[in-house]
Amino acid sequence: MPESSDMPFRFRFRVRYGECDAQSVVFNARYADFVDIAVNEYIRVLFGDYQNLLDQDLDIQVVSLTINWKAPARFDDVLEARIRTGRIGRTSFTLHLEFYRFADGQFIADADITDVMIQPSMMEKVVIPDRIRALLEAGAPGVLLSHAGEQQPDFRTG
Repeated sequence: MPESSDMPFRFRFRVRYGECDAQSVVFNARYADFVDIAVNEYIRVLFGDYQNLLDQDLDIQVVSLTINWKAPARFDDVLEARIRTGRIGRTSFTLHLEFYRFADGQFIADADITDVMIQPSMMEKVVIPDRIRALLEAGAPGVLLSHAGEQQPDFRTG
């Protein structure tokens, strides 16, 4: 898959044994974890260390999460989450995620997550600052982060 600016932000991770159910597929509730992990990596790329938001008395809180499953993922599959910023409102924004199995490109699931911008000191929602809005609008096209180890050499073959 080419690294290019027309590709969305991509995050790869490996399915762990404990994330699977008795049917030997990823348990449906684990996809919320997958969304959270992928979104945190996306936010880190956009805004830097998460503490940068908190230092500005800003934070985000999930207000909606919708997941649609298309095919099963199994233990040891490498999944690739692709993230694009969707709608940006006055106080909230939506991110769209698509999950693919890296080995064969199988579309596994998609999700939409909506977060509201808050001021933690007051625990109230606030207008998304212009600088944050600009970062969300720009996104992180072509960026690939991997926690999967899928590009490691096979030491068995010497």
